[in-house]
Amino acid sequence: MDSWEKINAVQRMQDYIDEHITDPISLHMLAKAAGYSPWHSARIFKELTGKTPFAYIRELRLSRAAIKLRDDNVKIIDVALDFVFDSHEGFTRAFSKQFGMTPQDYCKNKPPLKLFMPRRICDYYLMLQKGVNKMTKNNNTNTVFVQVIERPARKLILKRGVKATHYFEYCEEVGCDVWSMLCSIKEAIYEPIGMWLPENLRKPGTSIYAQGVEVPEDYSGEVPEGFEIIDLPPCKMMVFQGQPYEDDKFQEAIGDLWEAMKNYNPEIYGFRWADEDGPRFQLAPMGYRGYIEARPVRQLNTKSGT
Repeated sequence: MDSWEKINAVQRMQDYIDEHITDPISLHMLAKAAGYSPWHSARIFKELTGKTPFAYIRELRLSRAAIKLRDDNVKIIDVALDFVFDSHEGFTRAFSKQFGMTPQDYCKNKPPLKLFMPRRICDYYLMLQKGVNKMTKNNNTNTVFVQVIERPARKLILKRGVKATHYFEYCEEVGCDVWSMLCSIKEAIYEPIGMWLPENLRKPGTSIYAQGVEVPEDYSGEVPEGFEIIDLPPCKMMVFQGQPYEDDKFQEAIGDLWEAMKNYNPEIYGFRWADEDGPRFQLAPMGYRGYIEARPVRQLNTKSGT
């Protein structure tokens, strides 16, 4: 069996788990999805994900349960049963072991948690196979949608790296769990972002690239350990959005957009780049909506041209 046969088999198991996370799942069900024996399916799943199938399922159920407790006015026992835990007590023990607090304590304060948010194994290996450098070599000229949005004064919860200039280096320095912590912050204005920080927002000895999430200006909630919170002033952002793409083509989609942004002249439309006003940021690549990045701009003074 070559490597891609193995990767695709594990992907089929991941997809099955995601689709049936609120149903009982057996190793035989996963093996049927993978197309191999139960023993072999379990072995390659752990080899590629780092977790046994049942550890993976348990952590994913607990993370989905935590999100439901955070966002919905529901009883703990109902959430426990929804995610295939036999009892309130069993769910409480598993939740406490995973997150270091009981579900009752979590519901009182809803602090940020390190959620388990696994990436699709096929996407991960495609990323490794293609590499970051190839993302800038695509010369396709696909249509890119551009709009300018107003961003209010707000705060940014972020975790800095050391020398990282892009996502891949950042993950090597910091790990890939930052995103899951950011996703657990209920007060977030919108989804987490990867960002390139301008000089005025960097600290000596820290990276250009970081990850974070924006929260309201009056945010007074908890800041996770190892993260920090900074103020961002009001600004305008020019948002670039590429066309929808197949999920396994995300590298090409990013390359297309980067090429479009590099050649884009905002002055034609009455703006100039204003990187000092805030981070340039990217949203998580999702094929159904197209790849999205945004860069700060200021409106030109038509009299002075500044």
